This record gives sequence, structure tokens and C-alpha cells, in this order.
Amino acid sequence: MLQILLRNKKKVVSVVLLVLLLALIRLFEKQLFYDPFLDFFKGEFQIAQLPEYKSVPLFFGLVFRYFLNSVISIAVIYVVFKDLLLTKFTSALYLIFFLVLIGLFFGILKFSGQPDYMLLFYVRRFLIQPLFLVLFLPAFYYQKKNK
Repeated sequence: MLQILLRNKKKVVSVVLLVLLLALIRLFEKQLFYDPFLDFFKGEFQIAQLPEYKSVPLFFGLVFRYFLNSVISIAVIYVVFKDLLLTKFTSALYLIFFLVLIGLFFGILKFSGQPDYMLLFYVRRFLIQPLFLVLFLPAFYYQKKNK
């Protein structure tokens, strides 16, 4: 195992730096993005009222954060697999998932009288966290291994 890591030093360093970038996005989330739901979902949100929010800044904050996480996640996948076709496929998946999730998020907010907070929480979580990277890396590795 150590031999493999030593042979792939550049790859390991690149992945570590990209993961650090993802961590920095999380660390500075309050300064970088408009998201009144950050504090809301940290507390006892099941019994609370939704916070006041501005739809347009919230939308652009979510777009910006998803874009940053996606670009870095796609870069991780490219560094790990060095496969341009897989990278393009991943980019398409990120775009499709974004369209579905952002539509679902704002649909829940706008068209639900009393939104299901847990559903809103998880949809938002997929928009603001690099969870797809955690799903895609092992899936693509397994696919490559069994090919």
C-alpha cells in the first residue's frame, strides 16, 4: 500500500489539496454564501418556523456553492481516474442532479404550505455539500475494477 502511495505522490497531493479546498468552502460558508437556512438547520428546526429568506440571493448562493463543490469534485474524479469520458459523464450527472435538486428545493419552499423540514434539509444538503463525490468515487472505482 505504501509503495502505491509513493508511486502516485502527485495524485495523492492533488487529491489532498482539492479536499482541502472543499473543506475551506465549508469553513467559510457564512462569509461566502447567502443562506439563512444554515443556522435554521443547526437548531431544533422540526418545531421552528422557516426563516425569512430572499429567493434570488438564496438561488444564486446555492448555485455558486454547488458550482464550486462540483468543479472541485469533478477535478478529484479526473485526478483519480485520468479518464476524460468519465469526467464528462460526471459533469453531466452533476448538471442533471443540480436541475432536479434546485427545482425540488424551491418547489418545496414555494408550493408547500407547511414544508416537510426533513425533505428540505436533505435536498439542501445535496446542494451544499459534496455528497455526490462520496457516492461517485467508490462507484466509479468499483466499475473500473470490474471492467
